[in-house]
Amino acid sequence: MTHMRSLGAAIAAVLIIVLAGCGGGGSGGSSTGPKPSDAPVITIGTKNFTEQFILGELYKQALEASGFRVALKSNIGSSEIVDRALTAGSLDMYPEYTGVVLSEIAHMRGRPSSPQEAYRKAKDFEQKRGFTLLEMTPFSDSNALAVTPQTARKYNLRTIKDLERIPGLTIGAPPEFRSRFEGLVGLGEVYGMHGIDVSSFKIGDQYGALDSGKVDAAAVFTTDGQLMKGRYVVLSDPRNLFAFQNVAPVIKADLVRKFPKIAAVLNSVSVRLTTGAMRSMNQKAVQRGQDPATVATDFLKSAGLLANQGG
Repeated sequence: MTHMRSLGAAIAAVLIIVLAGCGGGGSGGSSTGPKPSDAPVITIGTKNFTEQFILGELYKQALEASGFRVALKSNIGSSEIVDRALTAGSLDMYPEYTGVVLSEIAHMRGRPSSPQEAYRKAKDFEQKRGFTLLEMTPFSDSNALAVTPQTARKYNLRTIKDLERIPGLTIGAPPEFRSRFEGLVGLGEVYGMHGIDVSSFKIGDQYGALDSGKVDAAAVFTTDGQLMKGRYVVLSDPRNLFAFQNVAPVIKADLVRKFPKIAAVLNSVSVRLTTGAMRSMNQKAVQRGQDPATVATDFLKSAGLLANQGG
């Protein structure tokens, strides 16, 4: 209960800030073919980790290159917080993961059998709320649990269930891991694993805790740049606790209806976001210290998406 009260307080505090600083929405255009310049300022929100910062910049810069005006509100918080901002009307869109929509926003416990099924169910849910999902990315940034190779060898770890072999298991994860189905709740319900200690870290910092031995395992994202060098062992998930997590922009349905070019522009970005491309961009930002805006610009230029497309 203490965690839920603190989460509620955090949501309320962030909403005050976001509502005070955001525009977005509104009407514009005409039935004869509205131009990007007729559209209101499109307010994009992102969650609180590097991949989201990059995605926000990718979508922002592509829209601006097509003549739309965009306000980017990065680092708002977890999905629960960003969704509150969206439904409160202070955001027009944000990049979300299909599995997160199902398990953490729609609170569905059934596991989809394919990326396409996850997308369809997530889109159906959002449409009932006045939003829609644009096309999903080829990459899926799924949740996972990882350990060091030394820990994997010591306890013969291959699957998530094998973590029970570690006495006093401690997992490094963001705070929301405690209350999420794709977290402690699901580890209990799906794998029958209870009594796990969770040490909370800012997303990205869990790797340092894993390296130093402060935690036995860490909650990670499968497109993390840190996983490119083979320094960690990602445990298999035979019971499919962690769902498919392809990215799809969640956006106000009426905005897309009035300005269909928005969908065309954003879809042209999403279709190019493969696992390799996303891991490479994440690595440049996290390990090489490049600014997410610069990383996004370089990718869009290489993809030929920054030439002004006109209105």
